[in-house]
Amino acid sequence: ENIAICVKYFERLVKMKIWLEMEIGITGGEEDGVNNEDVDPEKLYTTPEQVWSVYEALSKIGDMFSIAAAFGNVHGVYKPGNVTLQPERLGKHQEFAKEKLGTDEEKPIYLVMHGGSGSTDEEIATAVKNGVVKMNIDTDTQWAYWDGLRAFEADKHDYLQGQIGNPTGADKPNKKFYDPRVWLRKAEESMVERCGLSIEKLSAKDSYPAKVPEAGTAPIYNFKPANPVAAAATQGMNAIKGAMHKVGL
Repeated sequence: ENIAICVKYFERLVKMKIWLEMEIGITGGEEDGVNNEDVDPEKLYTTPEQVWSVYEALSKIGDMFSIAAAFGNVHGVYKPGNVTLQPERLGKHQEFAKEKLGTDEEKPIYLVMHGGSGSTDEEIATAVKNGVVKMNIDTDTQWAYWDGLRAFEADKHDYLQGQIGNPTGADKPNKKFYDPRVWLRKAEESMVERCGLSIEKLSAKDSYPAKVPEAGTAPIYNFKPANPVAAAATQGMNAIKGAMHKVGL
């Protein structure tokens, strides 16, 4: 059923050049009100046959898709030893697909790592080695965002107890400290730093140097810039028609 639903949507998405990411298997833990903390541990590991079924169905439609195969992943962060992550299983998925496809490509499938928060550097490196091109770290970034705010509050605590009055004077204003734009920026900066750390762990740093594209070179699918002269003429005619309509002509 999961594959059938994804096929249905992918047939629509491929026409709009939108990427599809499909999760096959179960990610443990709890997220968005869905609790899988007590699920059968065996269900936390996707088989090569299951991954191939997804690839076989979607590849007939297009190539803009990735597969989030379960290999013991969980949402959230738990004490070491409570989670048995087995990223080496992803290599088996690639080997199975390679054999089925009869290709020389070592990693023919784009894989995604769900529940990446709290993973060790070794686990992440093994996942990347076996074809993971994206890792979800929602819990880690949530903490990083809060930690930026926490550190700011701890540092400026005495300036956040009232609108007026702080260690520098009883009549000194505190607006520049409690202004949401200030402490939200600290939270954002902390999360940006955490994202940068993940980029390094994924061995993706400096892989794609940032650059500003020249005007008009960025592709915008199914969009053609309007001829300014024609657009102005059309706008003028519409204004005239509107005026004629108002007077009953």
